[in-house]
Amino acid sequence: MYLDDGKSSQFLSMGFDLPGGSDDPEPGEGREEADTSAAPEAQTSADSANLSSVPEGSEDGQDRALANSEQKQGPGEEEDTDSMDGSGLYSLTEEGESEGGGQRERGKDESKRSARKRNRPSGGATRHSSSSDDDDEEEEEEEDAEEEDEQAMEAWLGADLRDLSRPSWCAVPSLRAREIGRDSHQFVRRVCGARGLVQRLELQGRLERHTGCVNTLHFNPSGTRLASGSDDLRVVIWDWASRRAELEFDSGHKSNVFQAKFLPHSGDSTLAMCARDGQIRVAELSATQRCKNTKRVAQHKGAAHKLALEPDSPCSFLSAGEDAVVFGIDLLTLLSLSQPASDTAVKLYTCYSCFSKGTMTGIYDQRKINEHDNNGVLKKFCPSHLVSSESKTNITCLVYSHDGTELLASYNDEDIYLFDSSHSDGADYRRRYKGHRNNATVKGVNFYGPCSEFVVSGSDCGHIYLWDKNSARVVQFMEGDRGGVVNCLEPHPHLPGLATSGLDHDVKLWAPTAENPTTLKGLKEVMKKNKRERDEDSVRHGDQYDTQLLWFLMRHMRNRRPQRARRGEGGEGDTDESWSSPDSSDEEGGPDHVQCMSS
Repeated sequence: MYLDDGKSSQFLSMGFDLPGGSDDPEPGEGREEADTSAAPEAQTSADSANLSSVPEGSEDGQDRALANSEQKQGPGEEEDTDSMDGSGLYSLTEEGESEGGGQRERGKDESKRSARKRNRPSGGATRHSSSSDDDDEEEEEEEDAEEEDEQAMEAWLGADLRDLSRPSWCAVPSLRAREIGRDSHQFVRRVCGARGLVQRLELQGRLERHTGCVNTLHFNPSGTRLASGSDDLRVVIWDWASRRAELEFDSGHKSNVFQAKFLPHSGDSTLAMCARDGQIRVAELSATQRCKNTKRVAQHKGAAHKLALEPDSPCSFLSAGEDAVVFGIDLLTLLSLSQPASDTAVKLYTCYSCFSKGTMTGIYDQRKINEHDNNGVLKKFCPSHLVSSESKTNITCLVYSHDGTELLASYNDEDIYLFDSSHSDGADYRRRYKGHRNNATVKGVNFYGPCSEFVVSGSDCGHIYLWDKNSARVVQFMEGDRGGVVNCLEPHPHLPGLATSGLDHDVKLWAPTAENPTTLKGLKEVMKKNKRERDEDSVRHGDQYDTQLLWFLMRHMRNRRPQRARRGEGGEGDTDESWSSPDSSDEEGGPDHVQCMSS
């Protein structure tokens, strides 16, 4: 129990000792007793003078105070304790002590203990108020634990960081050089990768058409059109500059549309799609802004989350599913070549010319994929601390940098890691980007900038994070979703802009139009909150990822509006014709019925 400094000082200055603690009366005690009845007021003044002249806490002061109190009481007179300011402290020292010799020494020990209580940061326990002292000790332990937690959090935030480099682009010199025709062809590229413009990103507008969560965004190669897919089973093609929907059609999927991408060099006439129902479908679009049809070209036994395009091919792409199978689809030969990504079934949530298997990122040579030659695996990467981890951590998104030299992987309820694709097999990560939360849904991650200068990701906290790639420091922090989760982030291929989506039913457009750069207000508090929640969930729910993902998906599936009645309005005829199995149908092609030709 803490002793109030004022009362403790008063207790010591008054010099109270235990009753009977003074065995030797002061000289002249009899004479003082004789004079007490005659001059009580004078004696009181003398006692006060004696007390004030004795040093505080000394033994003589305690003896004199005891003698004076005995003299004032007199025979048969009751002790008046109501007027004693230190009566509570007096009773504490009296309790539990035996009468007899050595009480003066115990009184001095109590005085020293009181002094130590004043000097110690936490009060010691006494027998009379042990419960209060225990509460104080518990509070102190909690404060110490909070302080240690805060220090550990600060150390975590500061780890794996480097100093920011000086800005590589300055507006005035760059504009002046462009006016005289010097390096004008590099102007846009340098602007898009400038940190100063990234720090000025702000919400520019919203594209509102969907009635469910928007799960996918993709710009066409020229950057003039934007495709979006949603839980409402619809795909919308946007003229994002005028914020107008050019085309809207039924995807033909039975469940949440997870990705919709323009195939390169197809004149924006071919769109590949995948969904939770495991189907891989292709939509043929006409120049008159109509959807001719949608056809199923492959069927996974589980949800199909991601598609990977071949940059120079208008008819070939890859798909990854939770059935641990990657399909290589060629629209010219009308074949889907399936190949398990590993000998053991591991759910695949992403592919990008390389495949993620649990915590492992594998780079494959498609020319060598066979069961007798290491399954085509060239090398694998994984953060060293996750190699032997027993947690159910998975990679939710995987992307190459602009030149293919770097690989970015986002882990559920973990951080984002950057690997060097030229490193040897089993090499550890080069950079670590942290502060966000990737737990509730399958989060995307992406590079931002023409030379992959930045890393961008959404978060369960509803914010958008942009890290400087080299320093791993957050340079932009924006609130991106009222529903609480940002899933998709699609940088514009040629301009300094960004499209994002999440649990909200709209698409948000971001541009560097803010007058002043961001101050990152509230960033540290949000990052600490995300880290604490992640640590708590990892302790309480070891397998929370699967349950949380299922809960979110089922919730939005139940809330979406029936879409069957709207089929056919967006095109001349959506069909369930399978290019790899002509006699198949949607009714037959359930999650357990593969409709593609295996190699």
